[in-house]
Order: sequence, then structure tokens, then C-alpha cells
Amino acid sequence: MKRRDFIQAGSAASLALSSSAFTGYAQGQADAKPKRVGLIGTGWYGKVDLLRLIQVSPVEVVSLCDVDRKMLAEAAEIVASRQKSSKKPRTYHDYREMLKEKDLDIVLIATPDHWHALPMIAAVEAGADVYVQKPTGVDIVESQAMLAAARKYKRVVQVGTQRRSTPHLIQALNNVVKAGKLGKVGLAEICCYYHMRSRKNPPVSTPPAHFDYEFWTGPAPMRPYTEMVHPRTWRAFMEYSNGIVGDMCIHMLDAVRWMLDLGWPKHVSSTGGILVEKDSLANTTDTQSALFDFGDVKVNWTHRSWGDAPDREYPWAFVLYGDKGTLKASVNKYDFIPRGKGGKPEQGKAVFEYDKYPEDETEKDLERHVASAVRGHMVNLLERIEDRGKPVADIEQGHISTTASILANLSMSLGRSLEWDPATGSIVGDDEANQLLARPYRAPWVHPDPKDYV
Repeated sequence: MKRRDFIQAGSAASLALSSSAFTGYAQGQADAKPKRVGLIGTGWYGKVDLLRLIQVSPVEVVSLCDVDRKMLAEAAEIVASRQKSSKKPRTYHDYREMLKEKDLDIVLIATPDHWHALPMIAAVEAGADVYVQKPTGVDIVESQAMLAAARKYKRVVQVGTQRRSTPHLIQALNNVVKAGKLGKVGLAEICCYYHMRSRKNPPVSTPPAHFDYEFWTGPAPMRPYTEMVHPRTWRAFMEYSNGIVGDMCIHMLDAVRWMLDLGWPKHVSSTGGILVEKDSLANTTDTQSALFDFGDVKVNWTHRSWGDAPDREYPWAFVLYGDKGTLKASVNKYDFIPRGKGGKPEQGKAVFEYDKYPEDETEKDLERHVASAVRGHMVNLLERIEDRGKPVADIEQGHISTTASILANLSMSLGRSLEWDPATGSIVGDDEANQLLARPYRAPWVHPDPKDYV
């Protein structure tokens, strides 16, 4: 689509949220020494994140790491073409060798989910601040260890739940939620009806020569290799992810928590399974619902990777129900619908900034409607690195949303509601469930322990 086909955000305020922070940060850092950056995981979103960082700060990308040689070489060429120095980064097969240099200010981690914890912990141990993709861990103890390590080494860690930096959602937070237009909110609904679960059933095959499947599998169970594993469709398997709940629910749950200033859920319950798409090799659910009980606020999740969405305008979204009005919101837009005749409807839309970042229009695989959100997330990270404060999606916030999402999957598997105690980091009165908080690691990899970072 061309620039003229896009509708800009509903108000000038929304644009200001996206651009003023960038301008202010850039002016304040014009004379600063460029920060040295490394990326672990050079696939789809690794490049999306890194290239947005390059857009908002004169960083020097000096290191890239991936177990796919082709992907790594392609990323090195792209980075050289986009960063100011035009230098090609060093490339690494093993993230431990990259971090051994201890010369990086910022490390971005965009590996598959089962590889988030160990590189993130190693990066903060090496003295770097970190941007790590969601979810924080593939199991709860991993996530606890990541939080503990970040605090022990006093590093700034931003999690890739970038709804918190989405311009039109910031507008909705300020103009609708904080303005009191919803009134008392007692219920939120979050959902995903995308047909995103792989329906393939390919045969077992030999991994391509340029791809180190052994290292890629790492601490996860070793599955027979098929073309579904790499790249991008690994989320079809629970061995590497937490399914659609760990991919899509976490985003919308985190957005609701941010909007309503919610902490930990008191109880989590979930039901679901593979009800329709039984022929696929995928072992993640095609249908699942969950209830996150925050006391006076209940948050209901539903995903279904088949059939139609109840509201085609909001197939992946959150809806806040208040006694004065309703807020529907997604990555593309929001709508506020007042209750009664006195209120005024409001709308905001995703911000596109092609005038400032024309490369967004042609960049391969870029989700153009979220580019401004990722830029905002990067700016927020950079600002907090300067003042050593907590970023908007601090590791603790990512840990809460990740843990809640994993608890939903555990509840579904066990067939019962789970009560979470954040003080002890455990499930109340359920020894069987607590045994599932950490997945077994495949040797020689060792599961991180939060007690090691006290």
C-alpha cells in the first residue's frame, strides 16, 4: 500500500507521542558516543527490532549471532547498509563467544522462546543492558531467574511487549482510561482469532547444512526435524514455546494490565485443546479460553485458530468494559463507545511515519503498523539506560504477564484452577503444579535458578 492509502492517527496528540520522544532523545544524544549493540537471533523480529533501534539512535551494531549461517550473513549485509558507519558487524555462531568480548552496551535477544533465558542472563552478567522479546521465559522459573539476574547486576531490561509504547494506545490510555470515561471497569476481554496455527504435516527430514539444529534445540527436548521447525513456525510446538497463549495472549493481557494498573492475578484457570485442526503436526491448542482473576477485575482470554472472529474489526484485541463506556483496542486502532447519550465516541489509529522513516515502506517482512511502537519501545529503553530507571516494559512487568500466561497453560493441562502467591513465587497448595514450574533441560544445558542471583 502507498502512503496516501494510510489514514494517520485520529489526532495530532497521537503523532506527538510517537515523534517528540524520538526528537528529544536524538537531540540530547547527538554528541554522545554511540552505544555498541549486539543481536542474538537474526530472524524476522530480530531484524525488525534492531533496525528500529538504528532508526532512533546512532548506535554501532558490532555483533550478530545466529545458528543459521544464511540468516546471519543476510542480517550482516542489511545492517551494514542501514547503520551510519556502513560497517559489517562481527558474526558469531555461539552467543557465549559473542558475550565473552564484554564490549557491548546493549544486547537484543530475539531467539525462539526456549532460548530467551540463558542468553539474557549471560548478557546482564557481561554488563549489558538488554531488550528481550516476550515471553520472558518458556517456563516460570526461567522467568524468575531472569528477573533476579537483572536486579543483581543492576541492568536495564526491556521486554518486547510493545503495546505499552504504541502511540494510539497511549492516546487511548490518556484520553479515555485516565480521563475516567470508562467509569468503573470490572471486566476485560482479550482474544485472538487469527488462523496462525500451522496446519502442515511434513515428513521428518534432514536439517539444512547451514542450520545447526542441535544448538538451536539447546535445552529443549530434541524432536525429529521437519521443515515446520525453522524458520518462524517453531511456535507450533510446545517444546519451544507456550503456544498461542504465550505468543498472543501475553501481549493483550500485558496491555490490559498496563491500562488498568493491575499487578498479579489471584487465580488463573483455563480450558481448551486441539478440537478442530487435528491433522496438523502442531501440538499447540487450536482453541483455548482462560480467566485471569485480579479481584475486582476479571480478564477473559479466548483464542481460536479456525472459524470466524465475532468482531471482524477486532480479531486480535482487548476490550475494557466500564459502567460508563467500552474501549475496544488493537494494534491497528481503538474505539471508545460511551454508554448513554451524553458521551462522545472517540477513535485513534496506528501511526505510520513514512515521511521520517521512508525505509519502512519497503523493508521486507516489516509489520508497518507496529513500527512506530517498536521505535517508541527502543527510545524508552535508551532513556532508561541513561537515567538507570525502569523502562515501561520492565523485566518485572514482563515476568508477571509471562507467568500468568504460563499458568493458564498449566491450568488447562492439570484441569483445575491455580492460585498464585507472588511472595513465594509458587502455586498455593498444589505440589503437583509446582513441580511443573521448571521444565527439564536437555544436557549439557543447566536450568537457571533464581536463588543463584540473590
